[in-house]
Formats: sequence, structure tokens, C-alpha cells
Amino acid sequence: MFTKVFSFSVLGIEAFQVEIEVDFSKGLPGVIIVGLPDSSVKESKERVRAAIKNSGFRFPSKKVVINLAPADLKKEGSQFDLGIALGILAATEIIDTSSLQDKVFLGELSLDGSIKSVKGVLPALLKAKDLGFKQAIIPADNLKESSLVKDFTVLGAGHLRDVIEFLRGEKELEKPPEFLDIDLEDYELDFADVLGQELAKRAIEIAAAGGHNLLMIGPPGSGKTMLAQRIPSVLPPLTYEEALETTKIYSVAGLLTPEKPFISARPFRNPHFGISEAGLIGGGTHPRPGEISLAHNGVLFLDEFPEFRRDVIEALRQPLEDGKVTITRASFTVTYPARFMLICAMNPCRCGYYGHPKRECKCSPGELRKYRTKISGPIIDRIDIHIEVPAVEYKELLGKDNIKSTDSKSIRERVIKARERQFKRYGTPNKLNSNLSSREIKKFCKMESGAEEFLEKIADRFGFSARSLYKIIKIAKTIADLEDCEIILRGHISEAVQYRVLERSLWEEWT
Repeated sequence: MFTKVFSFSVLGIEAFQVEIEVDFSKGLPGVIIVGLPDSSVKESKERVRAAIKNSGFRFPSKKVVINLAPADLKKEGSQFDLGIALGILAATEIIDTSSLQDKVFLGELSLDGSIKSVKGVLPALLKAKDLGFKQAIIPADNLKESSLVKDFTVLGAGHLRDVIEFLRGEKELEKPPEFLDIDLEDYELDFADVLGQELAKRAIEIAAAGGHNLLMIGPPGSGKTMLAQRIPSVLPPLTYEEALETTKIYSVAGLLTPEKPFISARPFRNPHFGISEAGLIGGGTHPRPGEISLAHNGVLFLDEFPEFRRDVIEALRQPLEDGKVTITRASFTVTYPARFMLICAMNPCRCGYYGHPKRECKCSPGELRKYRTKISGPIIDRIDIHIEVPAVEYKELLGKDNIKSTDSKSIRERVIKARERQFKRYGTPNKLNSNLSSREIKKFCKMESGAEEFLEKIADRFGFSARSLYKIIKIAKTIADLEDCEIILRGHISEAVQYRVLERSLWEEWT
């Protein structure tokens, strides 16, 4: 007897439909799985056999052929176990074949018949909804994750026996909890904790408002890491669409848990400098999202920036431009989104005290050159804002000057207003000043005549590249948005140039 059950597999962060076809034929008893299955799929026959037996049913003593269509796409993962088991049970008439229609089944089976959680449930459910399926049955542990999918019936089961009884009309399955709006609970870290460094906070405010990348250079203990860790606290809350997109990436990567079933706050990723290119960008034998994709819609913080391998740093160039990363293999290509704020921190030299007013640098000229030339010009060119983070004075550290430190709430309010201006101007929440094209710069970034003349003089003096000039204009536009100004003024250009002069004055001295 022939039966068909529907399931899904994931390629990149997008799901595609898989038809599990089960047929009994003459021959020696056994199970054959075809349709480009990987090892985890091939091993499912043993899990399914034990699960059916331990659920109180008899596994057929026949030759069972299972085809996973389409046959030209490789099938990976254990999510087909439940569909395979139900296809076999339907072929032996333990359950009615008609009860499998318009339904999607996802789940890994344990040997005792219990259903374990699987990766990639969220993109699978979204695709099933788009294709017109009426219902999906998934592991109970994935139910909270599925609550993000609106207007689609999802049921959770903890055991194969529960699913069989449901399909027979003898039992109801668990429904996902009612979806609540994205949790906007306050970020636990606050800029008020950082004493001093008001200029750095200003630069971070501009970076957050326009989505600009930022490089902080300063001696050890100056607060670079503290500043970076608090950047998510000043970013606007995730929209539902952003939360859905980010959660899809974490679902595919298998990083969601029952305690954290979806991503409700902007990600902050801080990989160690020993990370490989595949770990940062994504890839591997079985491609999976890298750190830049896990930081999508959030912040990627690279501390000790020059200590990262040169090839790893250079691999950032294309994703920073495109907002995505494409990984190509012999038989397929996957694309992961990677739209993030890049925040880098580094010491001015290997010992960390070059230019320090009170401590002597112990690096030789050769060591200094070797350390700093690890970061290439093209990468520096792609980082919008460069700032120095000097050592904090003793009176600032102890609060003896009675100056109140800027807190995250006040910065966040200004950032949200600036982004609202950008949304009104560009018509889409994903379009920020940082990713304007040259044509859009000419259209939207109008300057007063004095600002244009000033920028021309600056360009002649420092010899900025075309990309650097465009970045200065983008930063100036963000400053104008923060001040609720329609056009770019000379003062905006003057402040923006301060965040790029490091590229010419200090970098030339370094190299």
C-alpha cells in the first residue's frame, strides 16, 4: 500500500516541502530510504522501528521503501522521523490515510516513542502556512517557538502514541501559548554605569541612530568593552518582523530553548578572536549561520580587533556592503542575512599604552607597525566612525566632578526619534542612513552651501576616498536627524569629519 506524508527541510533559513512516500513491496523484510538522505536520515529507520514497537504497534515484516521527494535536494536532520513513522502506520492501516491530508509533521523520535525537539521549526511552519496547509504537528518542546506564527494551527505532541490517538479522533493535542507582543523589558546594562567617556557615548548615539559601524581605540581599562556591551540598550526595540527573521536564524542554528523560545531583544554577539572564518561568516561541511548572521538586527562586537586572523577580518568586507552572506557548495547555494552594527575595539599598540599620558609604551617601531597593519585599509574604509577612548581621569571615575553620566533611556529616546525620521523619509524600517547608495545620497542628503564648500576643503586636505566622503555625508545626515534638521549644516559636517580624521592623521602615523 502506498501513502504520502508531508514534512519540511531547511536550506539556509528558508524551508522547502518534502513529501515522504511510503510503499510496501515484495522482497526480504527491511527498510530502504532514498531521495538523497544524509546519515541522520538513514539512521531514522532504526529509531522509527523501535518507536513503533515500543508504542504498542507492530512493525511490518515487509520490504518498506521510503522516498523523500524532491530527490535532487539533500535531506538533513531528524525531523522526518515522525512523518516516516506515520506513513508506515498508515500503510498498515493502523491510522486512516485521509487523516494525514493537509497536515505537516515534524519531530525526532526516541526509541521509546517520545518526540524530541528539532531545529528549523519556525521557517518550516511559515512555509507550510504559505503553501496552504491547514495544520502542523510538532514536538511539544517547540510549541513556544511556534507561537510566533500567526493564523496557522499548530499542535504539539510528546509521544508517537499521542499523535496516533489524535489522528483517530480519540485525543486532543496541546496548543501553543497565546503569542504576546515582543517583550520590551529593559536591558540589564545601562550607560549610566559608565563614568566619563561622554564623547564616546555621543559617537555611539550617532552610530545607533544611523546604523553606522564603529571602531574604538584606547588603552586597556578605558571602558571600550563596557561601552560596547551597552549599545543594545539604546537601540530601538525589535519589530515583530525583525524578531521573526532573527528567530528563524536561531531556530536553524538550533540555539532556541524552551526557556528562550524566540528572540525578543536585539542580539549582541561577542566572538573570541580565535574564531575561524566559517565560525564568523558561516559555512562548514554542513553550512550553518555564522556569528555575523546570529548578530542580524543587532550588534557584532569584535574585541581585540587586530588579534583576529587576517583572512577572518577580510571576510567581513562583502557582508558589510551587502547585508548578507552567500555560501556556495558544489550542489547548492545558501544565503544568510547579516545586517548588523559592527563594533570593534582595539588597543593603540600591542602593549596598549602608545600615546598614554602617564604610562610608557614598550613596543618597538617594528612591533607597532606589525600590530597595526593587521587591519587593512579597505576594512577601515568600511567602518564609518573611528573614535579614541582615552583613559578615564581619577575624578571622573569616582564621580568627584559631580557630572551626571548619560543614561541609556535618554539616548534611546533620541535614537528612536532619529530613526522615525529616517523611516518617514525612506519608507522602510530597514533603510538607514548607513546603507544609502550614492544615488540616494544625492537625493536625500541636501547640504547648505557653506557645508559643501567646507567638505570640499576637507577632502582636498586629507585625500579621503570616495567611500570615506560618502560616509562623512551619511554620518552628518544622522547628526542632522538627531537635531531634527532637514538639511546638513556645516556644523554637522565638522562633527562628522572628527569621526573620520583618525583614518588619515593617526593611521598614517601608525603605518
